[in-house]
Amino acid sequence: MNKTDLINAVAASAEMSKVDAEKAIKATIDSISKSLIAGEGITLVGFGTFSVVERKARTGKNPRTGETIKIPAKKVAKFKPGKLLAESVDVVKKPAKAAKGKKK
Repeated sequence: MNKTDLINAVAASAEMSKVDAEKAIKATIDSISKSLIAGEGITLVGFGTFSVVERKARTGKNPRTGETIKIPAKKVAKFKPGKLLAESVDVVKKPAKAAKGKKK
């Protein structure tokens, strides 16, 4: 799903115009972005948590040359799904265990 598909889905679900749905989505994304830029986290109960984490500086290897390089520390945005969302997405069932000792 891309942004246009999301706008169409929100407009249909909320029974609003596509223009209003686009404004609402843009405002939501802008608000989340501004909070993360300010270093604040956002928790949407049942959906998930947006946060900013700092990655430590580390060494890596250039895969092409094998040369060791230094990767600087940086801040990155992180999303952790909430329990309800995680359970909704995890619809894959574990396969049943085969009976031991019996061959066909």
